Amino acid sequence: MDFALSEEQEMFRTYLRKFLEKQGQTDIAREFIQKNTTVLDTALAGLAELGVTAVNIPENYEGLGLGNVDLIPVFEEIGRALLPGALLETLALAVPLLEKYGTEKQKSKYLPEIAAGNRTMTLAWLEPNGDYAPEDVQCTAVLNNNKLMVNGTKELVPDADLVDTFLTVVRTSDSNGKDGLSLLLIDKTGDMQVDLQQCLDESKHLAKITFDNHSVSKEQVLGETGQGWQLLEEGLLHLNSALSSMLTGGMDRVVEMATEYAKIREQFGGPIGRFQAVKHPIVDMKVELESARSLSYYAAWALENDEKDKAAAIYSARSFATEAFIRAASQNIQIHGGIGFTEEIDCHLFLKRSRFYENYLGSDLSFNEKIATALGW
Repeated sequence: MDFALSEEQEMFRTYLRKFLEKQGQTDIAREFIQKNTTVLDTALAGLAELGVTAVNIPENYEGLGLGNVDLIPVFEEIGRALLPGALLETLALAVPLLEKYGTEKQKSKYLPEIAAGNRTMTLAWLEPNGDYAPEDVQCTAVLNNNKLMVNGTKELVPDADLVDTFLTVVRTSDSNGKDGLSLLLIDKTGDMQVDLQQCLDESKHLAKITFDNHSVSKEQVLGETGQGWQLLEEGLLHLNSALSSMLTGGMDRVVEMATEYAKIREQFGGPIGRFQAVKHPIVDMKVELESARSLSYYAAWALENDEKDKAAAIYSARSFATEAFIRAASQNIQIHGGIGFTEEIDCHLFLKRSRFYENYLGSDLSFNEKIATALGW
């Protein structure tokens, strides 16, 4: 079976790469680290004009009506450029859930704005001293006169300072496990307390959000009240499929960097790429890159076609791509030698990004458990 992208999808990739190269690729992340968001805003506006933000949104909501496989070149190129922002959470989590479970009012409000590039969303899940387990969700949303009063704290929320809406996991009943959890669309307002937190990857922002009797319309519940955990698990399939492509894109650029440097860096009268201690690790990186790419392609295809093994395929791709990206980024620094530790070149940016996603939404152990469960082991 051929899992290569179509000619149209590859052409779209070419347009995206040319645009991001014109914007400076990792220069966008470097400017963002220096608190200059103008370059990022320009890049995101340009991507919206190219149709990136409309790819998987239905045509009747001003989108292109394409599928998960069409997101592969988008997230691979975003991964190569280390683009900051919440396009991942917006396009690969919020959009699929809104499309399937959103009310007509919610779809009409959010999807056209996302398609136009005027709204982004992120996931507010983790809480202080908690994990990704359902029993660790203690943020409450209590109904009071047709309004939900939200109280609690969410932390390590990706790009909370940049987005417009939080897809928030809240507890809407007194139960202690999966039952009673709901997904709530909370639009950012001025009375919210959003505090930035330290992050290893300076090109990604994390924040703590404090809700103190924050009032939200009950119409902002996504799907049925109390069924949020099932929706979240389904949404995470879409998100991890797209994230696998993003990790693969970052890894692709790392292998390219290592190969280029091995050709131009000379030692003992010739390029260092002729030494086995250099060329063999690059070959290993290339093999793992192609494995990660194949896994991510199949994961997106299985999800789009609702295959029985889609969960196993997606979490296999996520787990492998995560570990392979970390290994490649680490080895890239070794190949570059002392200069690999400096801020002048991009090696450290890719290593930090690989480590950022190491435990994002779960650990490798938890993903391997999901693979085993999906396979019936």
